[in-house]
Order: sequence, then C-alpha cells, then structure tokens
Amino acid sequence: MNLRAKKAKLAACTVGALSAAVLAVSAAPASANTDNGCGYPQVCFYKTSSNWDARQWTAAYKDVTSYFQNLSSKAYGSFSVFNSRNDDGALLHYTNGGLRCAEPGDIVYNNSWVVDKIRIMDDPHCDGMGAW
Repeated sequence: MNLRAKKAKLAACTVGALSAAVLAVSAAPASANTDNGCGYPQVCFYKTSSNWDARQWTAAYKDVTSYFQNLSSKAYGSFSVFNSRNDDGALLHYTNGGLRCAEPGDIVYNNSWVVDKIRIMDDPHCDGMGAW
C-alpha cells in the first residue's frame, strides 16, 4: 500500500471513529433523578430515619391528581419525603392543617409534623396553594 492510500485509510478510520463517538454521546438518554433509592418519577416516603439512612423507601406515589390522596400506613407520619420528579411539585398535607411543597429534587424532613396526604401537581412550586 503506498503512502497516499495509507493516509486515505487513516483519515477514513478517524472520521468513522469520530462519527461513532458523536452518535454514542447524542444517543444517551436524559437522566432522571433517582437519588435516595427513589426511582423516577416518584415521590418516596421513608417511614423512619433508619429507612432514610438505608435509602429504602416504604411507600411511593406517582400520579398527578387534582385532589389530595390519603397516605397509606407505610407513608403516614413518615420521617422524610423525597421528590424524584423533574417538573412536578408534591404538596404535602399535615394533620395540623399545614402544607409544604416538595419541589423537584427536594428532601423534606417532617420533624414533629405528621404528614397524612399528598397531591402531586403539574407545577414545580405548588403555586397558589398556600404552601411553604
């Protein structure tokens, strides 16, 4: 093979390798938040601090609704809540009447407040709901 043919073959291989690299990068899926053992697109509840530390959720909700859903016994009174959704807020209702918006990616530590209901909203900030 003469020098000209070798250069042409090398150039073709380089272009092919670069094209494959560009395709591999552009084909990567958009990443979703799956922190704390909580798969996208869920709002996960961790009943105890031990569950939280182990990244083992005890209940998860994912349906956007126009109303509050009563929590199951595995979520009611949870130690913490994590919203893995990318663009939806999770409005948390407490037994004392308080409201808290868990924005996308938020971790909420409930402390002495007892969470009893959830409403997943198509609004990352739960605007107009009186939540903090």
